[in-house]
Amino acid sequence: MKQISKEALQLAKYIHDWISVYTVSIQSNSPHTIRRYSITLSLFVDFLEKEKGIIPLNLTSECFSRKYIEDWIMWLKHSRNCSKETCNLRLSAIRSFLKFLAEKDISYLSLYQTSTLIPMQKTEKRKITGMTKEAVKALMSVPDISTKVGLRDLTLLLVLYCTAARIDEVLSAKINQLHIEVSKPYITIIGKGRKIRTLYILPQAVAYLKKYLSIFHVSNPDPDSFIFYSRNNGTKTKMTSENVNQRLKKYAKCAYKICKDVPLDLHAHQIRHAKASHWLEDGMNIIQISFLLGHANLETTMAYLDITTEQESKALATLESENEQSIPKKWKMESNSLTAFLGICKIIQK
Repeated sequence: MKQISKEALQLAKYIHDWISVYTVSIQSNSPHTIRRYSITLSLFVDFLEKEKGIIPLNLTSECFSRKYIEDWIMWLKHSRNCSKETCNLRLSAIRSFLKFLAEKDISYLSLYQTSTLIPMQKTEKRKITGMTKEAVKALMSVPDISTKVGLRDLTLLLVLYCTAARIDEVLSAKINQLHIEVSKPYITIIGKGRKIRTLYILPQAVAYLKKYLSIFHVSNPDPDSFIFYSRNNGTKTKMTSENVNQRLKKYAKCAYKICKDVPLDLHAHQIRHAKASHWLEDGMNIIQISFLLGHANLETTMAYLDITTEQESKALATLESENEQSIPKKWKMESNSLTAFLGICKIIQK
């Protein structure tokens, strides 16, 4: 009986180490990045199994060659209908893994070097579709708060809008980061690069949060539980942004009947963008907005809000005036399954 080669076993070990150790403790502290890397490898292994007939017995470094990766990119585009942006993210993740391989074993260096020669696909930067205050109001009126799910969804919408936090920042927040029994209620957000910022919560959102917590976290919530958690997996597993965006699209269809300014392809980031735009409309200066958004620099905020020269001058003039005033699951092993051999979770086909 043919045995699995040492090279295949070594590749399996490196894949495990990259996902479970390296990306978690060394390369990135972002759960979103770690998840993206894991999904990328899962998709690549799925491609190797289904399209190339690769099993543990014939797994070699050749499977990570430029030809295989380019074929995989085409498969992502045509079989999974991935956008150019998504394909570029997947390619970047594979390159990161191959760089890790090369650092562990120099014999894999050529794989990494040739992967860097694969061109990224040209994309056009898409502007975020804005939302008027009327559109936001229409959206907030849709969830049925007589149901538990509706109450949860409206509470999440209110928190997202009043803080303008990133969706993953809110979904990653735990009970111990929420402070609503103080004179000025706030939530502590852990942003990109593990940077912490404090965002105040408006009275309406506080009222719904209290009601939400009393139902979903009962009287004595665990400080380490996620505020918005998975109903299927419990309080220690957060809701996914994919799930939130699916529900947003559902609500957007209903809200569109009330206000035509509601984007039908609504996603969570548009709520963040909307709040930032409304802050600007209400006269808040760009420095304050940039801080609240968690941007690394002012230029990012300018580009994010597509601020005109006139708006920029007006905002900076306001700022100058203020300055003067001084201000691991276990997976069942399937026979000859490459996915199981490498310890990678399968991607559910839609």
